[in-house]
Amino acid sequence: MGSGTSTNVWSPGNDGVRVTVVKADTHSPVTTPIDLTNKSPSNGIYNFGKKSKLSYSSGQSLTPQKGGFKTYTPQQQLPRIVSTNGSNNISAIKSYFTDELIIRYIAQLTGMNYDVLIGGDYKLLLEPFAFYKFEGVMILTTATEAAMYDEQVSGLLRSRMVSLSHKNLPLAMFLEVSDLGYPAWGGSTTKAASNAEIKSSLGLGVVRFTEQPEQPVVSAYDYEYRVDTEVITSVWVSGGQSDPDTPTTVSFNINGSTYNVGNVYYPEGDSQLAWVKWTTPTTEQDMVIHVTVRGPGGTDKTTINCKIVDLDKNPPPNPVADDRNDSFRQEAVPQRAEKARADWSIWRPWWQEYWVDRGHWESDDWTDSEGNSHSSSYWVSNWVDEGWYEFDLDRYYASFSANMDITCDSKNPTASGSVMKSGYGINEKVSASVSTNQSSAVSKPQNAVSYFPEFNYNTYWRLLDRMGSGRFEFKKNSYSTYKNRTHFTPIWMPDGAYTVNTWVIDSWTPVGMLSANLTDSLTIRESLWADWHIGPLAP
Repeated sequence: MGSGTSTNVWSPGNDGVRVTVVKADTHSPVTTPIDLTNKSPSNGIYNFGKKSKLSYSSGQSLTPQKGGFKTYTPQQQLPRIVSTNGSNNISAIKSYFTDELIIRYIAQLTGMNYDVLIGGDYKLLLEPFAFYKFEGVMILTTATEAAMYDEQVSGLLRSRMVSLSHKNLPLAMFLEVSDLGYPAWGGSTTKAASNAEIKSSLGLGVVRFTEQPEQPVVSAYDYEYRVDTEVITSVWVSGGQSDPDTPTTVSFNINGSTYNVGNVYYPEGDSQLAWVKWTTPTTEQDMVIHVTVRGPGGTDKTTINCKIVDLDKNPPPNPVADDRNDSFRQEAVPQRAEKARADWSIWRPWWQEYWVDRGHWESDDWTDSEGNSHSSSYWVSNWVDEGWYEFDLDRYYASFSANMDITCDSKNPTASGSVMKSGYGINEKVSASVSTNQSSAVSKPQNAVSYFPEFNYNTYWRLLDRMGSGRFEFKKNSYSTYKNRTHFTPIWMPDGAYTVNTWVIDSWTPVGMLSANLTDSLTIRESLWADWHIGPLAP
């Protein structure tokens, strides 16, 4: 269970499912939750009453009580709810709670008419619970209640029972499709979760009786990152004074891993950036980063929403000889975000000594051989350093530079310098670099994306290959006979300047991303049809 002893015990099978009937359109509970279990707990068990996750999400608090907790034991035995081997039993739980007999049993217990229950206006909210001995006392909690209770006991429940309370119980059920205002779970299914993750996303299932309609989704993201990219995520920390005697630590929980940042110092009335460098997943997804700040004044928490996108999903289609675009109009190159320099600073505390003698007077009394009394006093020194911390501000920077060069493809037989006929290919090379006086706080340029005039610098684009040392080129073109790193211009492209726009991105710093918006041009003159002619057959 963690660092528990014989006073902290859970036995397999001491579990069950809390069921609440919920109005589908308002997400509000309409019945008192019922608790189903194969093995009923003792009558005097400590519990938190009959509340659902929805009630706690709406702001209700834990209300402890002893006894008065009723459970029901179905004739059709429940499947294993809480696993002990780090896996879960979701498929069997799904099958059980979509069985008609079980739904009829739930309707009977909740007082709902069966036909009304399955008519489409209601859903079932399922929550796994477990009963176990904690610090010598038997208690019963859902996953959400366990997380809330752990916060009340300053992490002691997690310390004693982590395998149950923060892994096997919350991961017994989670959503694969968002519902009732809760997101689909995209985090680890094998590692212990945080209290925030459990409360927001774990320990629940939903039974629907009609096909789920596509619902509107409103998303706000604090960061947008690319897949498989080294990035930096930062937060500002303030409040009181943080110094080596009263330090502040910032923890970032990212995709199941925790990154701790220590030595976050700042003077009274000021603030300090704290950041972590990490690598994004290789697949597109939405992520929530949980941040916990522990300082001299206590603990604070926040979340950061991240969208991880894959830019390598929309390359241009294969151009063909009879393509036409009679309505084409040349568009101006868009103004994409550019940032060539970043500046940040770090407070560095140092001790200002101030020595004070906090000694005291002592006296001696004695009588001489003639019976005369004498006394004297003297000072006993006790030097104490009553100094304080001063702060210096160390300043750092990163400077970004990039350039691009497009050329006629080497297989273009009639190109002349920077002049070519439409329909042939072009090559591109991009170089980018960053200079800084704190390399540990900067990531190198990692992505470059090229946009083309025939698509109005939109619609389709090419994510360039990373060639190392800040160099980028087109990926090998599957439509090229020679598999060259080329982009084919459309045969209908009118004469004039052919300008490619490349956005060089993903050089990250504690204060954001460095980027450059580049252009380079070639000249189109005639089309490749001018290189074709009809001649007589050889005799």
